[in-house]
Amino acid sequence: MQAFGKVAVLMGGFSSEREVSLDSGAAIVAALKSKGIDAHPFDPKETPLEQLKAQGFQTAFNILHGTYGEDGTIQGALELLGIPYTGSGVMASAVGMDKYRCKLIWQAVGLPVPEFAVLREYSDFDEVERRLGLPMFVKPAAEGSSVGVVKVKEAGRLKAVYEELKHFHGEIIAERFIGGGEYSCPVINGEGYPSIRIIPTTEFYDYEAKYNRNDTVYQCPSDLNEADEQQMRLLAVQGAEAVGAAGVSRVDFLKDTDGKLYLLEINTLPGMTSHSLVPKSAAETGLSFADLCVEILKTAHVG
Repeated sequence: MQAFGKVAVLMGGFSSEREVSLDSGAAIVAALKSKGIDAHPFDPKETPLEQLKAQGFQTAFNILHGTYGEDGTIQGALELLGIPYTGSGVMASAVGMDKYRCKLIWQAVGLPVPEFAVLREYSDFDEVERRLGLPMFVKPAAEGSSVGVVKVKEAGRLKAVYEELKHFHGEIIAERFIGGGEYSCPVINGEGYPSIRIIPTTEFYDYEAKYNRNDTVYQCPSDLNEADEQQMRLLAVQGAEAVGAAGVSRVDFLKDTDGKLYLLEINTLPGMTSHSLVPKSAAETGLSFADLCVEILKTAHVG
């Protein structure tokens, strides 16, 4: 295991997802150490990034979520430092973090996405409500972990919700409600992994359901039939390839009541906590959490 040298597990950081990142990072450090890898936690909020070189780190396992962590910023800094890092590169990270531009790319290559509208100060909010129907979801394009997601159920409320959310970074998107089920499908080194059906007891799969509750149900293997499972894995791989994602990513899906699958968003830096979906899926193929962490580390690259 000496090929990796001294490994920095980049965790914590500056975003609204800092606590989730710290949880993921602690699990990864323990897993890598259990495999004999010289892994150490490194929090850029506590220690300047340029200290990576000074402290002798040779490889970076990036688990920094959100702004500065999965938006291409840290990736560009690591490129300049010449330190191999895990996950997607600068461009794919930036696109994956921007739900709006990711949807545009998926649409351009013919992948199915739910109908949506970008909200502006000058938008005709009543027309958007009529076109997309109610209920609908409204979300910031550049936040992760369902931060800022609102389900709009009452006619005439869309403008007020936009006013509540417009302080978030990036565009605000209104999206047609797709009500046949929520799914997620990991892509590891270009291969689709077993899908997961997500059944929250909250109204939808929000931040609370993702991280703070123990009653969210994760079905893996999911309830998809074999044909739909293969279709979802293929769409996940195509979605990851379209944005240039590398290493490990996770594509979230919605299924309509007629069974049609829609790509919702891509996470180019999926969480690695006890609640996280990629480890659940990998376990279905016989890949343990520690072995999964090693496989991810093997994908470390510069450029």
